[in-house]
Amino acid sequence: MNPDFNPSKLHVNCLPSSSSMQVYGRKYTLTHSDTTGDLFLSIGYHYDLKGINVSKRDEVLAEWMTTKKGAPILSGNVYVSGGEFDEQTAQRRFLIFQRELNLALSAIIYGDQRLFRQYPELLDANIFIHFNSIFPAFNQTMYYRTPRYYT
Repeated sequence: MNPDFNPSKLHVNCLPSSSSMQVYGRKYTLTHSDTTGDLFLSIGYHYDLKGINVSKRDEVLAEWMTTKKGAPILSGNVYVSGGEFDEQTAQRRFLIFQRELNLALSAIIYGDQRLFRQYPELLDANIFIHFNSIFPAFNQTMYYRTPRYYT
């Protein structure tokens, strides 16, 4: 687990229907408070769009999917720039996301422990995060190990 992750700072909101233990299509919306350092995780079968600050766009979104071969993967997205930021600001956002993703993934994995208790094989699923940007240097997908690394 990330040494910077403090479980007491994590607030989990299970959206309606999240009690279903269906893996595929299960979605995570992770936001945070710059002031308090608190993390807010919503778990459900849709993203918690109300929890996203549209002026900051610093959330982490993730969803359980399958590869073409049927293997489970946790696929995430972060928004770097759609043109409203210059390239220097986009680079700064990209680097911040890279630095903070281990903390974010620790929060997601810790916050949905119930899922991993029911499906322990998911601890060995690959995690891929796509950085969305209009700037090619920052528009890329990166591998972030497996959930087991974050436990």
